[in-house]
Amino acid sequence: MSAFRFVTPLMFGAAVAAAPVLSAGARAEIMTIAKQAMIYDYDTDEALFCKDCDQPMPPSSMSKLMTVEMVFQRLKDGRLKPTDTMHVSETAWRQGQKDNESKMWVALNSDVPVDDLLKGIIVQSGGDACVVVAEALGGSEPAFADMENARAKELGLTHSHFANSSGMPDPGQYMSSEDLVKLAAHIIHDYPEYYKYFAIKDFTWSNIKQGNRNTLIGESTGVDGLKTGHTDAGGYGSIISAQRNGRRLIVIINGMKTERERAEEARRLLDIGYREFKDYRIAGKGDVLASAELWGGTKDLVGVTVKDPLKVMLSVDSRPQLKVTLRYDGPIHAPIAAGQQIGTLIVSAPGRPDKVVPAVAAESIPANGLLDKMMTGLQALVFGVRA
Repeated sequence: MSAFRFVTPLMFGAAVAAAPVLSAGARAEIMTIAKQAMIYDYDTDEALFCKDCDQPMPPSSMSKLMTVEMVFQRLKDGRLKPTDTMHVSETAWRQGQKDNESKMWVALNSDVPVDDLLKGIIVQSGGDACVVVAEALGGSEPAFADMENARAKELGLTHSHFANSSGMPDPGQYMSSEDLVKLAAHIIHDYPEYYKYFAIKDFTWSNIKQGNRNTLIGESTGVDGLKTGHTDAGGYGSIISAQRNGRRLIVIINGMKTERERAEEARRLLDIGYREFKDYRIAGKGDVLASAELWGGTKDLVGVTVKDPLKVMLSVDSRPQLKVTLRYDGPIHAPIAAGQQIGTLIVSAPGRPDKVVPAVAAESIPANGLLDKMMTGLQALVFGVRA
């Protein structure tokens, strides 16, 4: 027997959180001139807006985030230290001589500290610095690309493939904006001690001072990272993260025509994310949201709650239509332990995918005693209720 119980359409407060919601159904009515775009709320793990965000695209220098991630990973686990040096081969040096590639201007046959290479990649977008890292970690750039693809699989980047470390145009080099957001969120979450590199405003190497390509850093926008990019095939793109009043958003755009257009559109979508979407609390830890029918227990009903405080990110205009539904197969058979999953809660609102989380018992309820079990069995025989 299946039972469905409806929790009041959010007169009481808020939310149900679950796995990451990175789907194309979110808020499609927002307009953007970008070919691909996404607004992502880091704290609730939700996509607020998506335009072709699951479609592979030329990621240009935004794919350097994968090279950076692989260095951060090794710094965190101790395989690398910031003071360790990496050798500049002729191959890496020649990468820096290409006219269509940003560069750190590493010197041939020099040895560069990891700390400086990270600044060269992140601040200056140095393709030559990327090749230095690729050869140091993988032996060659093709071998390093194989390592990138293996790491991408570990991180769940399902619409990405790497052919090089720098994002230079290649048919085998592609990422979706969704994957880039996943990668950015992972970097912010797993490497907070190294994320600060992205906020560096300028860096000097070989007596050449270069400003951060991410021109929104240092403005009143709250932007503190991550990366820009450009190729003829992909256009101008950027993935930025900002924090305002303790709330972090990530915005990615691609396919813009100019640097100025890129900066203005990224700033505009960031403002929309903060202005048009609000964080609504549905329930605190242990708050009883509803009750479910219980069979064979010392009580006929068991309270339903969630394990952790839950909230949902909604557009302001969809808040009145928010609905929470409890679904379970019932009646539920006792005994029930507090915290045991007994069903699911489904949060629905216009213009966004449903959000589903486990519904758990708010208390422990033992089974009936022997005499009660006998009466239960008799009731089952007389009334046809299956125990």
